[in-house]
Amino acid sequence: MKVLFIHGNGGCTAAHHWYRSAAKELSPLGFDVVLETFPDNIIAHQDIWLNFMEKQLNGDSEVILVGHSSGALAAMRYAETHSLVGSILVSACHTDLGDPTEKASGFYDTPWQWEAIKANQQWIIQFHSEDDPLIPVKEARFVRDQLTPEYYELKNRGHFMGSDSGGKDFPELVEVIKQKF
Repeated sequence: MKVLFIHGNGGCTAAHHWYRSAAKELSPLGFDVVLETFPDNIIAHQDIWLNFMEKQLNGDSEVILVGHSSGALAAMRYAETHSLVGSILVSACHTDLGDPTEKASGFYDTPWQWEAIKANQQWIIQFHSEDDPLIPVKEARFVRDQLTPEYYELKNRGHFMGSDSGGKDFPELVEVIKQKF
């Protein structure tokens, strides 16, 4: 089974935050982990990112998507039209929050297909922190209410970046994947 990590925008790369430590823990468990820096990692245009995901996944439906921030948007948009095992959404939102860079990504140009996102996967897990400085918790709760995922609202984790939690680990994420398998 493949696990594809989808980092956030703003220049984020596969080397940032908790991505490598989580990937390192999942690989020995038999997962085929894909952790690469996406092209166009400043704005994260939807068409570029979804095309990159298509190439990485090559039609495989035995996939878990792990999307952080803009990566969560990409995971949700991908799930609108593709079958997956499941997805993990970290710091997900559903609006551009009035940010011109977010608006330019294209992720918000069409209505969300919430029912398709749910129907195309066996499960969805969502993480958010009450103190996220970039995505208000009400955004995450709206996504939660639409997708009815297994939802974890944590405290003092900010935007789940390495500096937010005092380190680069995200043990809760790895643990929920282990529990699923």
